[in-house]
Amino acid sequence: MDIILEPLLTVIYFALEFYWYVVLATVIFSWLIAFGVINTYNHAVRTIGDVLARLTEPALRPLRRWLPDIGAVDLSPIALWLIILFLQMVVKKLLLAVQGF
Repeated sequence: MDIILEPLLTVIYFALEFYWYVVLATVIFSWLIAFGVINTYNHAVRTIGDVLARLTEPALRPLRRWLPDIGAVDLSPIALWLIILFLQMVVKKLLLAVQGF
């Protein structure tokens, strides 16, 4: 059982880590668009934005419904980062338990 569980938990941990960076890229991308550094008329920029939105919107949309609307500031990425951090801590504890520490 440990032979399968340890690599599985490791993959889950790193997938959560990767997703954290995807959310960060989405936030930075939205700032760049909002401040006019890049525009969505460029096909490459539009494609990158579409990919980032498709990766993050399923997780951010439910959080936006629960969080208060405070105008132009979107708190859902911060809430998602906290959820990811919590899940990483749980997975790390499980991984340490499986390894016998």
